[in-house]
Parts: sequence; C-alpha cells; structure tokens
Amino acid sequence: MQGLHLTADLRGCRCDRLWLVDSSALAAYCIAAAECSGLSAVAEVHHTFEAAGRGEAGVTATVLLAESHLCVHTWPELDAVTLDVYVCNFLADHSASAHRLMDLLLALFKPTQDERHSLVRGSIGT
Repeated sequence: MQGLHLTADLRGCRCDRLWLVDSSALAAYCIAAAECSGLSAVAEVHHTFEAAGRGEAGVTATVLLAESHLCVHTWPELDAVTLDVYVCNFLADHSASAHRLMDLLLALFKPTQDERHSLVRGSIGT
C-alpha cells in the first residue's frame, strides 16, 4: 500500500470569487480536473457552510477517486484554500497524475503564496 499524499495551503487567492463560495461549481471543476489528470472520479460530496458574520461562507468539495481522493476547503473571508490530493499506487503509479491535478488546482486559485508538502505513504509491497 504505497501512495503519494500532496497538500497545499494557499493564501491571497486571486481567482474568480465563484470558486471560493460555490460548492457545486467547485465540485464540478474538481471532477473535470481529476479526469483531465488521468484519474477516475467515482463520487463527490460538496457543502457550503453558513456565514458566521465575517462575510461569505466557505465551501468544501470532496471527490472520491478510484485511486483515492481529492479534498478542497475554502475560506473566502481570508482568500485562502487548502488542497489535499492522495493517490494510491497499488496497481499503478499515479504520482504524475496527482501532480497534474495539483497544478490544475493551483492554476485555478492563483495564490500569491502557497505552502506545499509531499508525503510518500506506506512502502512498496506492503
């Protein structure tokens, strides 16, 4: 059970506001981006949170992939986003697809700052 887990914390996102507040639109984009990256979307869940008095509420979009998952959380009041892409490399190496998906998401949100992490999980043959 070996896989690649990519995360990114984005600040100063200069994207269209739609991507930070419309969970349906964001989920549809995530599915298309995953498939464009060579990954297979099998289900999705998205949610818009209630505004807490600090402007528009954020959203979460999660896509279940045949290869694992993608999850996006937004904070429009901070122009911030967190990204989580995990792929299992059990039957094939999906690492390049995970990187392509992350690149598409970074291009969508257009952050002025990003902090990225990459973690190889598990080991070959376990």
